[in-house]
Parts: sequence; C-alpha cells; structure tokens
Amino acid sequence: MTLSANEVNHLKHAPAVGGVLPVFHARWSPRSFSDREVSPADLARVFEALRWAASSYNEQPWRYLVGTRNSLTYKKIFDSLGAFNQAWAGSAPVLILGASSTRFAHNGAANRNALYDLGAASSYLTLQAAALGLATHQMAGFDQDAARQAFEIPEDYAIGAVIALGYQGEPAALANEQLLAQETTPRQRKPLKDFVFSLWGSPADLG
Repeated sequence: MTLSANEVNHLKHAPAVGGVLPVFHARWSPRSFSDREVSPADLARVFEALRWAASSYNEQPWRYLVGTRNSLTYKKIFDSLGAFNQAWAGSAPVLILGASSTRFAHNGAANRNALYDLGAASSYLTLQAAALGLATHQMAGFDQDAARQAFEIPEDYAIGAVIALGYQGEPAALANEQLLAQETTPRQRKPLKDFVFSLWGSPADLG
C-alpha cells in the first residue's frame, strides 16, 4: 500500500539532534506536489530570506527567474528540463531558475565564488520554504544552453539549478515506480567522520 503524504513526510524527517534547528532536519526534496498555489506573500518571504545570504564582497551576484503556473516564465523553465524531471516537475506551482554573475560589479574582476554564493542563497530559500510548510526540490537535470537562450541570459552569468517550489503532494500521484520508490525511501546521510577533518582524511575531534 502506498504511503500517504503525511506518512512520507514523517519518514523523511531526520532524527532530531539537540541544539540544531528543527527546520534542518525537516527539509527534504519531494517530487510530488499538490495543486495548492503558493501565495505571493510566502513567495516574497522565501526570497527575502535568501536576500540576506552571505556573499563575497557583499556582491549578491545571484539572479532568479521565477515562474508561476501557466506563466511564460514557467513554461520556458519547464521546457528546459530533462524528460525525467518533466515527468514530475509540472505538478509544482512554482519553478525557479538561478544564475550568478561571474564578474564583480565594482571592478569587473572574475568572481570565483559566484556559484558558491548562488548555492548559499538558494539554501536559505529552501530552509525558509520549509519553515513556512513549503517543499522544494533542486534539479541539475536541465539543458543550460536552452535555458540561457530562452531567457537571453548573458554569457558572464553562470547558471545554477532549477528549483521546484510548492506544497507536498500525495506520493501515489507520481507517474512511475522509480519516482514512487525515491519518494518513499528514508533519507540517509554520511556520518560526520567521513567529511569533517582535522587533517585530510583524519576525522576531527568534535567532542
């Protein structure tokens, strides 16, 4: 029997760790979205949160194209997606495409942190969304050249990811067994010793 959206949401929550904000453990990436629209106020809130992300020289190099359902922007972003992502992403009421300037505005020098800063800002968006009861799913599976052409994105902007935003839907609405299996499998993460080091390959003593 297919699990309900509430059951899957409970399954996907990471175990609580004392002192860590609950939103970090609650956030996950569904592929099934409900028909419920995202209010303009909540859409503004998720972007207000990312507005305060840190960036090199406070450059704030990120730019976001935001498409709501049935808009031309939404269609252009959706059309750039690969077939696998198109199979589910059309249920999300909002699609977002992020890009980042690879040149500093103050001196024209190369900004090597452009995509790093874009990713940091996008993580703020996903966490604020989770705090509002919204779901997000970030995608690398899209045609960057097609997206660049469709939106006439300048060449000195690096393209990041597409983000689907909305409310979690019922897993049973997914189109195939592969998507359903991914939706209903518990999340896993590497232990801290695998990536927090004091020397390369040597786990740090975190107490």
